[in-house]
Amino acid sequence: MTVDTITQTDQYLTFKIDEEYFTVNVRNVREILEYTKITKMPDAPHFMRGIINVRGSVIPVIDLRLKFGMEATVPKSSTRIIVMEIAREGRTLVIGSLADSVKEVIEIAPDQIEPPPEMGTRWKKDYILGVGKYQEEFIMLLDIKKLFSTDELTRIDQPALEEEES
Repeated sequence: MTVDTITQTDQYLTFKIDEEYFTVNVRNVREILEYTKITKMPDAPHFMRGIINVRGSVIPVIDLRLKFGMEATVPKSSTRIIVMEIAREGRTLVIGSLADSVKEVIEIAPDQIEPPPEMGTRWKKDYILGVGKYQEEFIMLLDIKKLFSTDELTRIDQPALEEEES
């Protein structure tokens, strides 16, 4: 997906990691949870904090700070877990993602989104679908399908599958 493929105004959930605003399309968001105890899993990828139980379902939780090469999230009262659905290879993977805080749902029109800059950003350009504006701040539209490779998604999903089977 590229900025050119965004052809209609859509709703996006805005959240903060460090001092930066990010957003994901609300169609990919299942729910937002207050921070809860996360159970660590052995042999998980470095950016996976562990798993949580959401109404009987085991959900892997990733730390975007770690994925972006930052220090791990230190939970605070504003820390949230954004539960997202990622469609991949004919199935839907449900993951939780830590955010320092969740702001609001906003509408962004295609003409408000520009391609990510070729340089000058500390985030890997492949993860960023585009850049928009939010309250005089730039916001990074995350491409959650590119944020995780197929291999990473398999490694994230595997501990959750094993937990559900036992």
